[in-house]
Amino acid sequence: MKKTNILLMVFIGILLIACSTVPITGRQQLSLMPNQTMLSMSLSQYDQFLKENQVIENEPETRMVKRAGERIQKAVEQYFAQNNMSEELSNYAWEFNLVKNDAINAWCMPGGKVVVYTGILPITKDETGLAVVMGHEIAHAVAKHGNERMSQGLLTQMGGMALSTALETQPQATQQLWMAAYGLGAQVGLMLPYSRLHENEADHLGLIFMAMAGYDPHAAVDFWRRMAAQKEGAAPPEFLSTHPADKKRIRNIQSLMPDAMIYYNKSG
Repeated sequence: MKKTNILLMVFIGILLIACSTVPITGRQQLSLMPNQTMLSMSLSQYDQFLKENQVIENEPETRMVKRAGERIQKAVEQYFAQNNMSEELSNYAWEFNLVKNDAINAWCMPGGKVVVYTGILPITKDETGLAVVMGHEIAHAVAKHGNERMSQGLLTQMGGMALSTALETQPQATQQLWMAAYGLGAQVGLMLPYSRLHENEADHLGLIFMAMAGYDPHAAVDFWRRMAAQKEGAAPPEFLSTHPADKKRIRNIQSLMPDAMIYYNKSG
């Protein structure tokens, strides 16, 4: 048998074995990364970020961030419990922090490590608007979009090399691959673009989670319109580099609204 055929069979075998399912959408995704490895890498980078940035404590905005985050956390845990998926969250150690930074940005790492920048608060306006952002970012994490991107990187950039081998023989390259895969660029907190597929999924999951948490998902449309208005400036906000706020996206969110409202009505 030709070498190319053998490699193709190996590749197909990897795809068949290393698959997981995205919550709510049901999409099958490539998942070569052990969850514990993603969580360990996440914690290391997260701790480094907190040491290098000013975390705001004991302010009304801080309490709002934590309150919105905890409500969405409970919604996520409720959804996973109802669908016999709680094991996937077993190693999560949720944290919600507000960081002093004028950038219009927010993100969530594996394990439920969420950071909101003060610069985005004027755009979110209130707690419901904040829930739009936090629901969306948490959705990226629980949908394992970072795991999927790193798995793709292991196949395309390292020829399908096992993670343990990659960490041993190419530790720096593997670290850079992890940072790029989970949207972290030259410094922690500088987000890189997700694919349109991942963005649509995060929009969908985020609407469901915020609705289950008791926040009206209609606020998502208003939030993204406000974000779109930021494009009028000379340089778009950092958040827009990863979350393009355009008319097509808003139409997609509006099309998902009937499904989200089912969960919102049940939450009351």
